[in-house]
Amino acid sequence: MAERSTAAVDVADNSGDEPLTAKADQSTADGVAQNPERDTESDKAQGSGGIEETEKVSPPELHSGHKLARRYRLEECVTRLDGFSSWRAVDEKLRRAVGVHILPADHSRARSVLAAARSSALLGDPRFVQVLDAVEENDLVYVVHEWLPDATELTALLAPGPLEVHDAYQMVSQIASAMAAAHREGLAHLRLNPNAVLRTSSGQWRIRGLAVNAALRGISSDTPQRTDTEAIGALLYAALTQRWPYESDAYGLSGLPKGVGLIAPDQVRAGVHRGLSELAMRALANDGATASRHEAPCTTPEELVKAIGEMPRIRPPEPAYTAPPEYQRTTYQQGTYGRPSPPGATQVLPTPPPPLQSRTGKALKWAVSALLIAALGLGSWQLADALMDQGNKSEDTKQTQTTDGNDKTGDKTKPVKTLAIQGAKEFVAKGDPQHPNDVDKTYDGDKSTYWRTSSFIGGPVLAPYKPGVGIVYDLGSVQDVSTATIGLYYSGDHTTVKLYATNSLSPSSLDSMTQLGTVTTTGTSATVKVTKHVKSRYVLVWLTALPHADSDQYSDAGYKQAITDVKFTG
Repeated sequence: MAERSTAAVDVADNSGDEPLTAKADQSTADGVAQNPERDTESDKAQGSGGIEETEKVSPPELHSGHKLARRYRLEECVTRLDGFSSWRAVDEKLRRAVGVHILPADHSRARSVLAAARSSALLGDPRFVQVLDAVEENDLVYVVHEWLPDATELTALLAPGPLEVHDAYQMVSQIASAMAAAHREGLAHLRLNPNAVLRTSSGQWRIRGLAVNAALRGISSDTPQRTDTEAIGALLYAALTQRWPYESDAYGLSGLPKGVGLIAPDQVRAGVHRGLSELAMRALANDGATASRHEAPCTTPEELVKAIGEMPRIRPPEPAYTAPPEYQRTTYQQGTYGRPSPPGATQVLPTPPPPLQSRTGKALKWAVSALLIAALGLGSWQLADALMDQGNKSEDTKQTQTTDGNDKTGDKTKPVKTLAIQGAKEFVAKGDPQHPNDVDKTYDGDKSTYWRTSSFIGGPVLAPYKPGVGIVYDLGSVQDVSTATIGLYYSGDHTTVKLYATNSLSPSSLDSMTQLGTVTTTGTSATVKVTKHVKSRYVLVWLTALPHADSDQYSDAGYKQAITDVKFTG
């Protein structure tokens, strides 16, 4: 009997998952030609996880064009190793590229691969390449996953040289945060190497093969959090130095000189960022910490995320200014366009007529003269009229002028009133609340008090970690809101505020609300003008992007914001 999982998750992109076998310059699972890793060498080079001894199982006899479940058409085999194979395939039902791992149902690792794939699919974190299906059918077990044609492996990114400081900072921040989230759900990677880390065309870093890559190769660890943390440290080390932090060469990178031991990245290459160098040493297994600062080692991804948050934020480099090219006079401007001069001949340019002596110039002079005469006549008439009116002025000018009921201008301006706020409550769409006891400080009339958010590592956009944070306000009765003015504590790039009409002080979800308007600002105030007028008693002020701010007495450095006062007009 065929057994099919129900692990259906949202798909962000199309992706491959596995690197190639030991044949050089074949395309990887993301369609990028690179020097692939050698599996036995890679696991030893990373220094983490053991490989279980398994019996050799013959891979199933498959070929290009073969269909699985009458849906997945195999296109190209990209890995064939230890009884399993990995393919680039096409999902004919949804008309998209996918990746597929296939192994016999009686393979010693088949059960663990199915379990790992289904657990990974349930995570549903877009920072990981998503598992789309895990199936046992016709004596085969296969795992279907995303295929990212626009992504590039870290291996390829490091081929020309180390990453820029900001790129390395973004990589370690996003990878550490993603792995911390996975470990909170009880999932480990155990094969986190440069081939498993991808950067998309939008600059987002993604991880492929969560739990599945290790299960396919029988890798396990007694300390999975320490194993993945050390792997992140090795990735950062390689990104900073273009060297693998062990004596053996791996992933197209040269290892460290033999007998030297583990030395800090800023001692390997000049100009390496000191903070990132120390962070890499704290994550790697180096018997404690760096020799310079004696900081405590990071043994879990969560500790690594905290250490990154304590660092000063590394800003992206300023774009280089390119001077415009110097002005060059063309042959068209020189009067020789279409009539090239013979070699050695001197081009004789026609002498232009004196200014305003041509036919056009004479016509222009007559036109200007006529305009001047007309202007002088009009000015004289207005001056005479003003002198005559001055003598006719009387005390009527001192009387107050009144407007009768037929004055149409009085009806055009609609009076604007400030809407009183009767109450408020923090709305939590996902995760933990921010500071629900401080919501009344946003409408107490005191700009020195405020409600604040937590400090987030990633930003400015909070998604996918949180869809947003905000407060629902009770206006006491159904009102037609026209404008919301929100005072903000932090400035910077950037804050996005959205306004929603909702049906209660404690709504169920954002899907039940109607968006009224939105605005993005870099200052300390935001004015949201309602573009869709809907009468409502309850209005949600929703923050979806926060600026980066330094640490203060209330929170660490990160992406955060605070609301000082809120006013509604109708």
